[in-house]
Amino acid sequence: MASRRVLITGSAGLVGRSIVPLLPSDWDVTRTDRRPAAGIGALDVTDVDACRRAFEGADAVVHLAAVPDPAATWDQLREPNVHGVVAVAQAAADCRVRRLVLASSLQAVSAPPSTVQRRAVDPPRPANLYGATKAFAEAVGSWLAATSPTSVVALRIGYFSLTRPGPDVGARDRAAWLSARDAAELVRAAVEADIRGLVVVNGISANRYRAADIDEATTVLGYQPIDDAWAGGPPGRDGVDG
Repeated sequence: MASRRVLITGSAGLVGRSIVPLLPSDWDVTRTDRRPAAGIGALDVTDVDACRRAFEGADAVVHLAAVPDPAATWDQLREPNVHGVVAVAQAAADCRVRRLVLASSLQAVSAPPSTVQRRAVDPPRPANLYGATKAFAEAVGSWLAATSPTSVVALRIGYFSLTRPGPDVGARDRAAWLSARDAAELVRAAVEADIRGLVVVNGISANRYRAADIDEATTVLGYQPIDDAWAGGPPGRDGVDG
């Protein structure tokens, strides 16, 4: 059986470079980023023609490229987070990519009080422009899924950190933690799941106390997280207890 070709945008970013070594060994992973590096090809995600060339023959595209700062200005966000997601979606449709995985964020639902658990079925309610661009990405995913054969999974990623957060990290971030190995598992599930249309899921680890539910991710995608921000022992690297 031929390897599953999966292209990842923004693979030089923190999430991308952390999860690539943990993805299934039988995937044929193509890494891209705005700036090329060893093993990473150059791709400007705002250039739809360049995206078409890169996506040709891909089974899935995992779109991580973005400015990930909740405090970013509109001028910083407009090109990578808005124009980029439209170009990526259009190219995925034109190349008949089977699955587009979009990195959304829990910032897309950050306006409700912190005491309210975020659910995957909650409509977007961002409290900053970054979250608004992620809400827009989900809307673009809906458009793509409704008008093309490409199915879309939007991952509302929580507090991603290579180190399991300790007591010095705020309770809300700790409850929203996503470890590197659980992030890789979430991407695996999003790429391989047998779904149609658009699916929105929350992306956090199996934390004892959860800022967001993961029912949609586990039941619809088959996501199987294993890390817990409240696990005993000293924090370890890459989500592994010390």
